[in-house]
Parts: sequence; C-alpha cells; structure tokens
Amino acid sequence: MTPEITQKLAHAEDRYEELGLLMSDPEVMADQNQFKNYSIEYAQIEPLVQNYRSFKQASAELAEAQELLGDPEMADLALETVAECEATLGQLELALKKLLIPKDPNDNNNIYLEVRAGTGGDEAAIFAGDLFRMYSRYAEKKGWRVTVMSVNEGEHGGYKEIIALVAGTGAYSRFKFESGTHRVQRVPETESQGRVHTSACTVAVLPEVDQVHQVDLNPADLRIDTFRSSGAGGQHVNTTDSAVRITHLPTNTVVECQDERSQHKNKAKAMSLLTARILDAQQAQVKAEQSAARKLQVGSGDRSQRIRTYNYPQGRISDHRINLTMYKLNEIIDGELDWLIDPLTAESQAELLTQLNQT
Repeated sequence: MTPEITQKLAHAEDRYEELGLLMSDPEVMADQNQFKNYSIEYAQIEPLVQNYRSFKQASAELAEAQELLGDPEMADLALETVAECEATLGQLELALKKLLIPKDPNDNNNIYLEVRAGTGGDEAAIFAGDLFRMYSRYAEKKGWRVTVMSVNEGEHGGYKEIIALVAGTGAYSRFKFESGTHRVQRVPETESQGRVHTSACTVAVLPEVDQVHQVDLNPADLRIDTFRSSGAGGQHVNTTDSAVRITHLPTNTVVECQDERSQHKNKAKAMSLLTARILDAQQAQVKAEQSAARKLQVGSGDRSQRIRTYNYPQGRISDHRINLTMYKLNEIIDGELDWLIDPLTAESQAELLTQLNQT
C-alpha cells in the first residue's frame, strides 16, 4: 500500500473519531440539521475505518508471526500464521482501495433520459420506442417513477424523440453508462424481402441537479416561449398556452416541457432540464480535456460513440466498450438491464482502482 493511500486512511480514521465526539456534543445534538449531516458523514466513513483497523491488526499479527519464524519450535505454526495474515491483508487492501474510489456525486440523483431516433427513418423511431420501453421496465423493476416531459412520436410507431424524468435513489448510478449510440440489426415489419436493416438511436442520460448551487443562469440569456400543448391532457389541451420552450441564447440550447397543465410547473421542469443539459456540456468538455489519452470510455457520455448493438436475428446483444456479448436480447429488452450494467460498473471500478494504485 502506497504512503499516499496510508495517509488518506489515517486521515479518515482521525475524522471518524472527531465525528464521534462531535455527535456526542449536546450543542450538536440540539441542532438536528448539523447532527444529521455529521451522522451521514460518520456512516459513510465507518466501513473504511473499520476495514483499516482490521488491516492494521492483521499487519501487527503478521509482524509477530514473522518474528517467530526464527524459533525452531514455533516455525511451522508461525509459517502457517504468516500465510493466513498475508491472505487476509491482500483481501483487506483490495477492499480498502475500493472504498477509497471517489464516489460520483451524482450517483444518487434522478435523471433526465433522452432517446432520439438516428439513422434508419421509421425503423429508427420504432427502435427508440423499444429502448424507451426497456428503460421504463427497468425503472419499474427498481421502483422508480418515470414521467414523460416531452415527446415527438414517429409516423409509424415509436418516437422521433422522447424525454423523461426518472426519479429514484441511485437512478444515475445505474443509467449513466447508457449514454451513446445504440444500433439495432433486424428485419423491419415493412421489409417484404426479409432483409436485415441497421438503424440507430442516441441516448443521453443527464443527472438532475440543484440549479441554485450548480449553474448560474443569467435571465437575460434566456428566451421563454409558450405554446399550446399537443399531448394528452384533457380539456386544457390546445386551449391554453401551458407548454413552455426555453432557449439558452449563448449556447443555443433548447428545452421544452408540456406534460403539466400548469404553465408554471412546465417552466420549472424545463428550467431544471436546461440546467442539467448545460452542466452536462460543461462537464463533458472538462472530461474530454482530462481524458484525451484514455482508450476506455465507459460512461463517458459521448453521444457520438457507438456503445451497443442489438442483433435480433441472432438474439445477441454486444456492448463494444468492454467487448461483452450476450445471447439474452429478449430478456434485456424486457428490462433485465442489470446483466449489462453490472459488468460496466465493475469495469469502471477496475479502471478507477488502477488510477488509485498509480497515485
């Protein structure tokens, strides 16, 4: 274990003990917000500190056993103890490094899910519908709520574009690897010759952010237009200008929301989506500058990158970022996305672990 990692662990242990004292302070206990914040931090640090203490104890036991190796009467027992301690230390060191991997601050956030038809015309729109249903079923299995914000339906089914808010703890941590170009290979229902066509859709996943603290939007840079909703909404549809479109003039970023009957609610949702898009663009630029030399792009959010192929004739699905191929297309399309997300998460953690070892 490097001196830098050891220093981080020692600092975490000091902070853990400090938090324990703070939470027993009557003044802190009287302030519910402060006590809650300390409690959350304490709970987050605790697994790391407990593992670190186990690591130090195993290290001390190893040192004692190594001292006994020179004693003929104790050598065999000491040798066995050394082997056990070394194995334990190896496991604890790996666990500690995983716990030290920087957490994505957005992992617990809700997300904006954007699915757009790409090349392939009507078939691309139909595929966009299939992808959105796949994500909706996955969200339902997780107990998350999906709210459609805006939709542009395809002429023969599916969507040219659909944007939804997926609300639930941990939504971003599970969806963040879905950003990119998704390609489908199958025989369209309109294909009389039975030929396989290739179409594509792009998916964007943006974490919902606290616009007050994360992005400063100048009202003078915004153009806000209202128009009549074209979706389902009862008697108010096409009778009131409740739908809202907001344009951020400096970046020409345009968002709209029409799912609520209230113009004020639509404006609030549109502003939240606009904030998420602008922040995502800013962060993408920073990531591009920082990772120009990186080959692995798991979760980079690059919408131009082809990340996955869905081959219907063979029942095969391939994720090109980690060279993963599975013959479970029907199950995955039906919402069993964990089979893909778990390996992507593991690969991302392995890469972060490599970077940690190099510090």
